[in-house]
Amino acid sequence: MPTAIVTGQPVPGSSLEGDLRSLGFDVRMAADAAEARSLIAAAPADGRVALVDARFVGHPHALRLGLTDPRFPLAAVPGAVTAQGTARQTLSRALAGQDQIQDETGGGTAVAVDSLPDRLVTALDADGTPVHRPELGSLVAAVPADPQARNEARQAVLAVDEEDIRLKSAVKSRDGFFTTFCISPYSRYLARWCARRGLTPNQVTTASLLTALIAAGCAATGTRPGFIAAGVLLIASFVLDCTDGQLARYSLQYSTLGAWLDATFDRAKEYAYYAGLALGAARGGDDVWALALGAMILQTCRHVVDFSFNEANHDATANTSPTAALSDKLDSVGWTVWVRRMIVLPIGERWAMIAVLTAVTTPRVTFLVLLIGCALAAAYTTAGRVLRSLTRKARRTDRAARALADLADTGPLAGALGRVFKRGLPGLAVPAVAFLGGAAVVACSALTGFGGWLPVVGAGVYVLTSALATARPLKGSLDWLVPPFFRAAEYGTVLALAARADVHGALPAAFGLVAAVAYHHYDTVYRIRGDAGAPPAWLVRAIGGQEGRTLLVTVLAALLTASQFTVALTVIAVCVALLVLVESIRFWVSAGAPAVHDEGETA
Repeated sequence: MPTAIVTGQPVPGSSLEGDLRSLGFDVRMAADAAEARSLIAAAPADGRVALVDARFVGHPHALRLGLTDPRFPLAAVPGAVTAQGTARQTLSRALAGQDQIQDETGGGTAVAVDSLPDRLVTALDADGTPVHRPELGSLVAAVPADPQARNEARQAVLAVDEEDIRLKSAVKSRDGFFTTFCISPYSRYLARWCARRGLTPNQVTTASLLTALIAAGCAATGTRPGFIAAGVLLIASFVLDCTDGQLARYSLQYSTLGAWLDATFDRAKEYAYYAGLALGAARGGDDVWALALGAMILQTCRHVVDFSFNEANHDATANTSPTAALSDKLDSVGWTVWVRRMIVLPIGERWAMIAVLTAVTTPRVTFLVLLIGCALAAAYTTAGRVLRSLTRKARRTDRAARALADLADTGPLAGALGRVFKRGLPGLAVPAVAFLGGAAVVACSALTGFGGWLPVVGAGVYVLTSALATARPLKGSLDWLVPPFFRAAEYGTVLALAARADVHGALPAAFGLVAAVAYHHYDTVYRIRGDAGAPPAWLVRAIGGQEGRTLLVTVLAALLTASQFTVALTVIAVCVALLVLVESIRFWVSAGAPAVHDEGETA
């Protein structure tokens, strides 16, 4: 149980102790800094500790935001500070130095009221120690200096509807049109209902996954009632998908496991639904597996464009662009914001479209409309980002280059050749060569008959171009395009060869292989987002890297019959899935995993 130490003389009529207990704290009283130090030392070694001024007046939710968020080692609101983990030692050192600070400043502090928690925050700031300060908005958190100020603070607390603010803050500030206006106005109340019944975000996330899997099963029946039920259940799954994040923000239940589940289940749900639609279509005599795989490839490549661009510009300096300035100007015109968010077809709009089309049309129509919509959205977003990159005078950091290298998923073949091509390529030649190499292997696989050796030649060229593209750090203005070009090349090659095999089961096997590899790539993204680094090098070597897998698939297609190739794809898919899942689960349940709840796909 976390420990809250209330410092100073108790104030008659204060609800502070009760508020802290309602937040799960074991409350202790300390008359001065020396007693506070003793209580911190006596607190459970692995537990959170908080110091709160006895004169604190404010909303309980302000204390919740400042003292219970597990994502930050040190956090504070006016009149209160908290520490967890190794940050407790930092807080103890700051507390031990208070006598010296007071001597040097003549007893004065940098805060308006002589509050021990606020003095500690001032000392931590002076040492350059990062302290999280949550946005409180109209919530009250204050340490009044006299009875009149205390009465005014209490009146301010009563004047604000704390629960209304808590509900509104549970909803993401930036989301798509459909989610903002059709789901969140209602799902936040479902999130509160879940919180009051002790349900966790992970339980809601799991319920969302199960609902989507049932929806996929309904779609797989191939009947009109099944398609209608699938569409309804897909929307229900999305409602729960919104609810889990809102529940996490409402109750501040962030966890490492929650980060992993929320980050990966969205993709698992959508791609399982694609498979269900393809199975349902097959029951009706229509083979749409190529369309299902194409939709998965396009959607994954869209996400990689988002991830790569954001990582390339995460901490770039001199990060200015006329195109970005125009975008900011358009943001001032309200309706353009929503139009542009809908154009990119975020998850809410996309799932709503899939659900409606499933219920009223056929799987083939659903996939065709989805492919056209996603292609237009991809063209719009990618073109805008290319223009921003070309007009932006930015200096990218080693961190950005490292993230792009990890996203590239270069294996041992390209890595060894890259060390030979030490100087690499200049400027825009890097993404150009990556594109040309990928286009070559996909074209060789798609435009020749199954069983030929031309795809192997194309794959050999692709290995060389991959090595050239990644031989030097990816700091060029358009180098963020390299990872999505690699994804499109690898996935597209698998799709082309499976389609050329033209035997029963080849495309479903290819779907499974691409799904397994895509999981590995998404897992890499979310580790980078949590500042936990990429998956271990042994895993990348074990599954061959993107260029190694591409070469292997083309060689197998040349050596094996179509039926044998289908079996080989299935075996590779199972092996890759087992390796990446075991390593991913090991990481995300370990102590080193980032305790950050994923905010979902960007709008």
